[in-house]
Amino acid sequence: MSTAFETLSPAETRRLGRRLAALLREGDVVLLQGELGAGKTCFAHGIGAGLKVKEAVKSSSFVLVNEYHGRLHVYHADLFRLEDPVHVFELGLEENALDGLLLIEWPDRAMQEMPPEHLLARFETTGQKSRRISFEAQGPRYEALLSELNDKGADG
Repeated sequence: MSTAFETLSPAETRRLGRRLAALLREGDVVLLQGELGAGKTCFAHGIGAGLKVKEAVKSSSFVLVNEYHGRLHVYHADLFRLEDPVHVFELGLEENALDGLLLIEWPDRAMQEMPPEHLLARFETTGQKSRRISFEAQGPRYEALLSELNDKGADG
């Protein structure tokens, strides 16, 4: 199952992230894929805000995984600087994130190490501030989640 949303500003991208956050639960895996500047971290900010995380979710240059606490424990992995996919396996992200949300930017760096069931969000720049965010559900949990997100619409 797949669907797409258009956002016209960073604020709308964050708002879509907050709407998704309302549907997330412990053990969920969300993958954020797209070029630099496509809106992945902005969307992650929205998810963090929607989960009542007190600090801003950010992409660190040299830290592969940041942890945040809110309604859910958030494990935010940024694999941009990853050179060898085996390092993702060594991190044990899926096992360590069972008690919260696993949010991964740049999953294509090690797609073979990603959990088989997940929600994939692909970010595409369509204008200076506009984005197309396409979601692909892998597994029944994520098909249901995507159906709920569709029902809410881009503006909730």
